[in-house]
Amino acid sequence: MGKRSEETRQAILLAATKLFSKKGYEAVTMREIAKEAGCSHTTIYLYFKDKISLLQQLSMPSLQHLYQQLKEISSDESTASAEKLKAMSRQYLSFCLENQNMYSVFINARSGRVDEENPSLEVNQIRNMIFKELINAVSECLEIKDSETALAYTRIYYYSLNGILTTYAYMHESVEELMERLTPTFDLMAETFILGCIEKMKKGES
Repeated sequence: MGKRSEETRQAILLAATKLFSKKGYEAVTMREIAKEAGCSHTTIYLYFKDKISLLQQLSMPSLQHLYQQLKEISSDESTASAEKLKAMSRQYLSFCLENQNMYSVFINARSGRVDEENPSLEVNQIRNMIFKELINAVSECLEIKDSETALAYTRIYYYSLNGILTTYAYMHESVEELMERLTPTFDLMAETFILGCIEKMKKGES
């Protein structure tokens, strides 16, 4: 790819990022992206066959990096299971806050079921791998063997994480300031979740 072609490709990616973050993935058309990038609506298809291709090109590097970070935490055998869950939660929240204009696109655009075995889209494959790491962490904390129960509890925990993001996504503090100020609250949320689930399971057994 020549220098000019690469410049056009990068202009398209920047235009897509700007429009997706402003209007949301579903509301943006390829024609709008082409106009923002300063190329024709036919030229854009020489670089990206459709909007999904753009989505994957934008999302995959960041999601792969997040996955590797979570995988590193989960594979640390020297760390207690509850501390792993807290650390993974902090990593996920930090990632989303650092990408606050795009995290919803990275995580949710064209998403499928988290329990789907073989998603057709590469972006959904990595999303499910990320969720699988959370399932493993929750299962380890709660000593759950049943996969359906683990999935249900992890969904609840995941909803809690995203509720936090909804609350703090538009704060006028840096990510570092937010994480320093709110990490005790985030950790308390994890501890409360673990204790609540354990109590729930005890009642289910009685």
